[in-house]
Amino acid sequence: MLAYIVRRLLYAIPILIGVNLITFLLFFTVNTPEDMARAQLGAKQVTSEMIAAWEQAHGYDKPLFFNPEAAGLGKIEKTLFFQESVKLFAFDFGRSDSGREIAADIQQRMWPSLAIALPTFVIGLVTNITIALLLVLFRYSRIDLTVMVLAVMIMSVSALFYIIAGQVLLSKLWHWTPISGYAPGWEGVKFLVLPVLIGVFAGLGSGIRWYRSLFLEEVNKEYVRTAWAKGRSELGVLFKHIFPNGLLPILTGVVVVIPSLFMGSLIMESFFGIPGLGSYTIDAINAQDFAIVKAMVFLGSVLYIVGLILTDLSYMLFDPRVRLGGQS
Repeated sequence: MLAYIVRRLLYAIPILIGVNLITFLLFFTVNTPEDMARAQLGAKQVTSEMIAAWEQAHGYDKPLFFNPEAAGLGKIEKTLFFQESVKLFAFDFGRSDSGREIAADIQQRMWPSLAIALPTFVIGLVTNITIALLLVLFRYSRIDLTVMVLAVMIMSVSALFYIIAGQVLLSKLWHWTPISGYAPGWEGVKFLVLPVLIGVFAGLGSGIRWYRSLFLEEVNKEYVRTAWAKGRSELGVLFKHIFPNGLLPILTGVVVVIPSLFMGSLIMESFFGIPGLGSYTIDAINAQDFAIVKAMVFLGSVLYIVGLILTDLSYMLFDPRVRLGGQS
């Protein structure tokens, strides 16, 4: 298993280099160092000397990918891409273009992101699985058909509509929850209720359909028909056979999502004024702060790769077919 983890980590290196390369290409295709300098300086009268000084102070005076004036490997090493990428692989995020310590910002903002993402994830998972099991119990009935139609309707509407509708109804008209904002500790629970409810509801459609299909796939297998032939009750077969065996693919989806919870939700945090990593990334894009953008893209890629590795490990640990097959 250790060799497998090391191999996967080595595979991740070219992936991260590729992601970083695409990030540099896309950002600097739209923006130039001069545009970034003008956005950060913010002064009405910005001289060329001020722009040149800002670029030199932040390292944007170097060539992007290739330095023709350098000799040997310096043509690659003395470039913005190489020097910034090496720092990222050492998890040295440095300072933002506005002068803030990025690592400190990430450490501070990850907790609001978790505060909204973790309850949404857990409540949504339990709700989706519960409803899916009930639909399997009443499969192909009118209840099943009605809920599936509603699920398709829910997933066909943009999450943006649910955010705006929730803010208008629950906050502006009925005054049940604050319309936006955030506070640390238990004081902030009232600010999290609405975004969590909207996040759970917006994910009901796709979640119910997916979990229902997983459990229905188990219903048609031989061991389930054998259990019914032995006289087991519908509920007994559902919870003792179908549910446990259907958890393995669910585990896969759960494990791969867990690392990404730290990154927060871009849209949700922006609309509800939650100072998490999602809104941090959006603000950096609007401010043309490339130091933050590349750090957040790199961190998100690392967390996604970690999620994939954890998914494979969970298969090896919980699926006897994979575990025994790897030992043979």
